Amino acid sequence: MRAFVFPGQGSQKVGMGTELAAASAAARAVFEEVDEALSLKLSAIMAEGPADELTLTENAQPAIMANAIATLRVLENEFGVSLTEAGDCVAGHSLGEYTALCAVGAFSLADTARLLKLRGSAMQTAVPVGEGAMAALLGADIEKASALAAAAADGQVCEIANDNDPGQVVISGQRGAVERAASMVKDHGIKRGVLLPVSAPFHCSMMQPAADRMAEALAETPPGALTLPLYANVTASKVTDPAEEQKLLIEQVTGRVRWRESVAQMHSDGVNEFAELGGKVLAPMIRKIAGEAETVSLVTMEDLEGFAKEHT
Repeated sequence: MRAFVFPGQGSQKVGMGTELAAASAAARAVFEEVDEALSLKLSAIMAEGPADELTLTENAQPAIMANAIATLRVLENEFGVSLTEAGDCVAGHSLGEYTALCAVGAFSLADTARLLKLRGSAMQTAVPVGEGAMAALLGADIEKASALAAAAADGQVCEIANDNDPGQVVISGQRGAVERAASMVKDHGIKRGVLLPVSAPFHCSMMQPAADRMAEALAETPPGALTLPLYANVTASKVTDPAEEQKLLIEQVTGRVRWRESVAQMHSDGVNEFAELGGKVLAPMIRKIAGEAETVSLVTMEDLEGFAKEHT
């Protein structure tokens, strides 16, 4: 069984998508449609920068999605590999869950772009700049990270945001609490605590204003039918019902990204190959979670051609 997986924030870089756009009309069509949906030349920011503009959450989220969907469209149109025929399920890391839903037809490309632009903007403005922070705990499992977050909170918000793999957990919350946690790592048997260069404390209870905005947006633009099942971030379990997924997307804004558990569940359900579309971020995590499963990252035309030769 094969899962197609889609990367989250942090995988953006200036120049993304340019090779695909130069080689494929299908890729160009994706970038043009996203530009039109957002009334913004996002494809130019992706191709030429500046980097700080691409990194803005409200640009990075639709950009990462557009790049991954362009990669998928090239695979389907230029190389004849259909996602629904070649795959058994999908999943995405944080914003990647929206990309996955677009890939399985639950959202149109234009709607996905608009929802992610709004999601990025809502997450950005939910907490005044400087009040929140996030830190990656390296060499931490979920038990150690949870104990550290509880010890560092001291009446403030300090929560698990991302359970990425057996040795990397991300915490999120009020700046004081997160900085305190980063300074206490050694007491909890954790190798390092690295403050992340993010503008807001994603995936924690401080994001509630953003969750409220997404609830309104998703009421107007709910997901439709999924052509393949999706493993949701907040439950790490399989979803096929659009109404359930709508609820989970709202919970996802404040909830933990259970990536380690999602991959473990997919593997336990029989997935033995993971294909990451549009990035090289998830494959290394997957190898740490499900070591015997095959992983492939599909980014370049060469990657896609190689994958298509093996699977057609």
